Amino acid sequence: MIMSKKQSPSKQFDPHKNYQATQKAIGYVSRSEATKKDYERIGFKSGLEVHQQLKTKKKLFCRCPAGIFNDDNDYHAEIIRHMRPTLSEMGEYDGTALMEFKTRKEIVYRINNKTTCTYEIDDTPPFPINREALEIALEISLQCKMSIVGEVHITRKQYLDGSIPTGFQRTAILGVGGELQLKNKKIGLIQLSIEEDACREVSDIGHRRIYKTDRLGMPLIETVTQPECLTPDELREAGDYIRFLNRSTGKVRTGMGAARQDTNVSCEGGTRVEIKGVSHSKWLPELSHNECFRQWALLNIKKELASRISDPSSWTMRHIDVDAYSLNLENELAQQRVDNGNKLVAVALPSFHGILSHFTQPGKSFTNEISDRLKVIACIEKPNITSDEDLENPLSEQDAVKLASLLKASADDAIVLIWGPEADIPTALETIEERCRMAFEGVPRETRRPLSDGTSLFERVLPGADRMYPDTDSAPIPLEDSYIKKLSNNLPVDIWQRYQELAKMRIPEDTHNYILRRNLVPIIEEVANMGFPARFVGTFLGHNLKCIEGRMPLHQDFTYKRIVEMFAFLKKKQLHHSLAKLMLPVIYEHPNMDFNSVLISINFKRRTFDDLMAPVDYLIEKLKEIRVTQNGDSDVTVNWVMGQLNKQALGNIDLKELRKRIEERVSK
Repeated sequence: MIMSKKQSPSKQFDPHKNYQATQKAIGYVSRSEATKKDYERIGFKSGLEVHQQLKTKKKLFCRCPAGIFNDDNDYHAEIIRHMRPTLSEMGEYDGTALMEFKTRKEIVYRINNKTTCTYEIDDTPPFPINREALEIALEISLQCKMSIVGEVHITRKQYLDGSIPTGFQRTAILGVGGELQLKNKKIGLIQLSIEEDACREVSDIGHRRIYKTDRLGMPLIETVTQPECLTPDELREAGDYIRFLNRSTGKVRTGMGAARQDTNVSCEGGTRVEIKGVSHSKWLPELSHNECFRQWALLNIKKELASRISDPSSWTMRHIDVDAYSLNLENELAQQRVDNGNKLVAVALPSFHGILSHFTQPGKSFTNEISDRLKVIACIEKPNITSDEDLENPLSEQDAVKLASLLKASADDAIVLIWGPEADIPTALETIEERCRMAFEGVPRETRRPLSDGTSLFERVLPGADRMYPDTDSAPIPLEDSYIKKLSNNLPVDIWQRYQELAKMRIPEDTHNYILRRNLVPIIEEVANMGFPARFVGTFLGHNLKCIEGRMPLHQDFTYKRIVEMFAFLKKKQLHHSLAKLMLPVIYEHPNMDFNSVLISINFKRRTFDDLMAPVDYLIEKLKEIRVTQNGDSDVTVNWVMGQLNKQALGNIDLKELRKRIEERVSK
């Protein structure tokens, strides 16, 4: 339902109320309140493309070092390029290429000689593929239970946003089929490919986009799932599973940007929309939830427009240039933009009243659908649009009336005011009309950029399906059956089996994701083999280590192997494993300190059981002096005495045994 503009003067149109009314009309619920039935109602469907950098010394098709990153200002040269579309063999232009051409972007590559060579700017043919990277990728394909190809064929995949200087990415499919075992279902895998990574974006302002080339060409694998995740939680579970599987090899990179996920989302009646470059799997549920409801809202807009306009092909907008000062416009934002040299244009969108303030995402309306495209395609920085339906900076009633009069607009028309450099206005007007026409069709196929609040922005139109073609510079690579069999004999334990092992060791479930994300199961096994309780070790890593990582800076020399060495030291000295809790913060901050010095730093002293029990009777009497205990308060006494002796007991005795003996003394 959309509120009508034709109301009594005391009930003027309120865009916020219209936003709330349309949010309610489509049945939007927050993710925390959503149930499986809500996702069934709107036909939620999603899949993943997970990109993971491989830990190799060299890049994929050249011999530049991989994994060395430069500061934004650490570069030796810049190369500038512009996008110019060309006709395909079918005599057609790719939609993405046309969109990028409209932007008139100047693409700048900042080059550091230590990490970039002439191959990456297409001045040198590719070297033979990095065999170390190929082998890692094949091992992961086998872990995914995929069928391995008999021959590797390098292809070129078009990359039209400028993130790869050649305009294409070299890639090869290694495995097809396969599956992931989630808690309650299996998710099919389409394929796994090996490919070269793209540049890192430094900035994208106006008509200038800047990239760094240090990441360019690093080996990367892409794991693609079937669109079989029917809830946002299943999507995150699938993303975590793939990430844990990749890390279980110990042969992939970790850290910011080393793993990135693209999620493809649709609702019933919608279309595939790709949210690209999701850095954290914890973002996946909120992003996919909001994207599915965004599509559901766009379908409602389509339905509303169909009830108003019988022939969408005849629809056209009107626009006029305006002068903010001669019209005495009240909108301060428009005045500021004119003062900065921008041109001001008023636009009438026939029969679109109420559409601009229609809910699309939390805190966003259809206005944002237009504004995002003005930023990306016309390169007009935000804010770049306002209207009498704007949720943040609306036109006043007086401004709307003046502009409506100039545009000869009816009460059913939406009035929009845009601004920008004069050279960008024609593209801006074309972009507005194009996006409004798309509203008659429902959901446009596009790529979107994720935001940390769970919403997303338009990034570009989806490229055409036929954007891959053979790379004539690279010869096919045969894969012998004996070679694949050899790789199959040395694979890590399956992730689903790891979950079962953690459960069998009775390690708390709230630690499982952390342990698998850090690939710590081998650490648990190694320490448990020394005779320490596996449950204690898993809980120690999943709780104590996680807490320390969250609040202390990481020393460059610290590795998880140091934890194994710490437990080996405790075993050799015949110290109780509980002492590890006191030692961990010290070795985390000072990993090169010898363990005897660590004991000195925490004031550890050897104490016998008799030493520890000696003050118990005194402490019991002392508590009676400082607190009047009631019958049945024995637990209070035990807890207080344990608190007094806890630190001295760590490393000397099992705390459970100490508590048992104190309880016996208290009960006498």
